[in-house]
Amino acid sequence: MADTTQQTPKSWKVDKAWVAILLIPVIVAIFDVAEVIPMLTFAAGAIGHTGIFIVFAVLAVAYMKATGAENLLAKAFEGRETYMIVMAAFMGGMSPFCSCEVIPFIAAMLAVGAPLSAVMAFWLASPLMDPAMFLITAGTLGYPFAIAKAIAAVSLGLFGGFMVKTFAKSAVFADPLKNAPVQSCCGATCGDGKPLQGQTVWKFWPHADRRVMFRDTVVENALFLGKWLLLAYMIEALMLRYIPADLVAQVLGGEGIGPILLGALVGMPAYLNGFAAVPMVSALLDQGMSNGAAMSFVLAGGVSCIPAAIAVWALVKPRVFAAYLGLALVGAIIAGFAWNLIA
Repeated sequence: MADTTQQTPKSWKVDKAWVAILLIPVIVAIFDVAEVIPMLTFAAGAIGHTGIFIVFAVLAVAYMKATGAENLLAKAFEGRETYMIVMAAFMGGMSPFCSCEVIPFIAAMLAVGAPLSAVMAFWLASPLMDPAMFLITAGTLGYPFAIAKAIAAVSLGLFGGFMVKTFAKSAVFADPLKNAPVQSCCGATCGDGKPLQGQTVWKFWPHADRRVMFRDTVVENALFLGKWLLLAYMIEALMLRYIPADLVAQVLGGEGIGPILLGALVGMPAYLNGFAAVPMVSALLDQGMSNGAAMSFVLAGGVSCIPAAIAVWALVKPRVFAAYLGLALVGAIIAGFAWNLIA
């Protein structure tokens, strides 16, 4: 018997990143047609340069998803509070998942009594670094910057976690949770609304469902990284072409706390996405941005970018959210100053 059930048509969602990718060459052609081909050539060359890093990053994330390695995150929230903070900061800096993907996980941990200090450590470190972002950063900005950012991510998590632990009994952190958590989505995939569960299976290929997870994650993350990096490299080409280098050097270059502070303040509202920011920072460094300002920009911006911020806003009250942003700003400035001295 034929199936006569009416199916609801799928609703198509416009991807603003792809729209921007299509519109930018059109707009450039209207105002400076001679710059279209150089811009596209630059973007294609940059994608080719970081291609090996993109492939490795996509496969690494897909492997961790398919094996269920995300379940190791639970280890960060077991034991004494000090141990939990340290583990949460390290796990946050190494986990391949964006902040909003772990909203159900964090909500479950808070519900069973995990301290806010450990959660804050995880939240601060998580959006700043993961395996894919490390490889993309290393391929564009070099391994020293990528390693320094990874260390800074974990350090920022530790800083925030122990600050919350110290002032846990203050009015700011008392009764921190909202009553009704809201889920959000960022990146290529989203959480399904359930706490992370199941066993880690390192040899995932004998299992059909895990093979499907691996395949789907590869496709989704390849498209996600591809679109954001293509858009970012196009923007980088335009920045190098149209933004005067001496202006960047004047505002964000030089020594001292000024450029570092400004880098953090500019990074918080201007940040697009952890991957898109890498080519942007590369262009700014080429035009005279100081090393410390670059570091404070990526740290403050990474924590305050919309997906990461929404993940925190969804679960905690405004005063805790304000503390989250304040800790990120202070930590980013400290890290930027330290990197300026080292680099």
